Amino acid sequence: MINKQHLINRFISYVTIDTESDPESTTTPSTAKQWDLAHKLAEELKSIGLSDVTIDDKAYIMATLPSNVDHDVPTIGFVSHFDTSPDFTGANVKPRIIEDYNGKDIVLNEVENIILSPDYFEDLLLYKGNTLIVTDGTTLLGADDKAGITEIVTAMEYLIQHPEIKHGDIRVGFTPDEEIGRGAHHFDVEKFGAEWAYTMDGSQIGELEYENFNAAGAKVHVKGKIVHPGYAKGKMVNSMYIATEFINSLPRLETPEHTEDYQGFFHLYSIDGKVDETTLQYIIRDHDKDHFEARKEMLHKLTNDINSEYGREVITIEIKDQYFNMKEKVEPVMHIVDIAEEAMKQLGIEPLIKPIRGGTDGSQLSYMGLPCPNIFAGGHNFHGRYEYVPVESMIKATEVICKIVELTADKSLNFKK
Repeated sequence: MINKQHLINRFISYVTIDTESDPESTTTPSTAKQWDLAHKLAEELKSIGLSDVTIDDKAYIMATLPSNVDHDVPTIGFVSHFDTSPDFTGANVKPRIIEDYNGKDIVLNEVENIILSPDYFEDLLLYKGNTLIVTDGTTLLGADDKAGITEIVTAMEYLIQHPEIKHGDIRVGFTPDEEIGRGAHHFDVEKFGAEWAYTMDGSQIGELEYENFNAAGAKVHVKGKIVHPGYAKGKMVNSMYIATEFINSLPRLETPEHTEDYQGFFHLYSIDGKVDETTLQYIIRDHDKDHFEARKEMLHKLTNDINSEYGREVITIEIKDQYFNMKEKVEPVMHIVDIAEEAMKQLGIEPLIKPIRGGTDGSQLSYMGLPCPNIFAGGHNFHGRYEYVPVESMIKATEVICKIVELTADKSLNFKK
């Protein structure tokens, strides 16, 4: 049995360290404070008994749990990231433990009247009777992905303490800067040396994912002309109005708040505007590669159309691909998904196989030669004040890791090796 309080203490020790990443930074890690947790993790991996513990000059951490069987077993890995999202502050996290959740509203912050309610967040009702860890309403929690790290470290510790569970070589990897799309950029797949891996970076208990968005980012720069408004007729060009025209020309219902499952979207996440200059920043997402390319082409065409309308270049656009759907790389080795699915079933967990409406380090790692499906870590409402994680889900995720390594090493099973 996984020690519940020990797992809680470990998780809290991680989330109370601020590791928010910064998309504007050019360093790796993008923020110096990520080193605080990175160094702690490296020392902890050594202290629980893992071997080959390394931390490189960019804060990537790797370690090994050596095989305890005398037959050939594929080397597999487990990966999580230790940065938290810049979407909401991760400084001074004050987690609170709700024992035996009763299914009612949780007052996160009485002074500011911040309430975590099942009337709005219906998933809460899945966890009646569970122990929840919540925020104080002023920060995110950091379960994305410190829950995943907690589960991996706890699983490795449990396997060391229970040598009767047979397994091959297990590799562990922790990365910075996943939340800003750079988590795999400096990941040394050859050094990691695993045939495949799993990211512990999903949400609801049971999630098992091997499809994710194709992703790109777009920066739209709009140029105007500023003159005195009293003498502006025929002279002033307000870039914010042109930007509004651009925004309104895109499909209004193809945005995150109107889409689900396999539906893609354009997401306008930043506007910085003045009369003479406005910048829009979008993310573009679609599971289907052809649809993804069509979305990028739509933005280019809209830019050209508006420039033609004004008879000169008032808009420029820069689009950069970020990551691609890992399905293409995982389907040829579907036994790695089958093993994870069987592990969940043996533990009484209903597998929820569905596409990720986002990305993980695993999507990039799969294209780097390390097929890497994603498994639930247990948290909900990531990147904001309403984030929470059921402790029982973290325990189950830890058990899934242990069961996967056991199944991978079991010669009697018919999984393709």
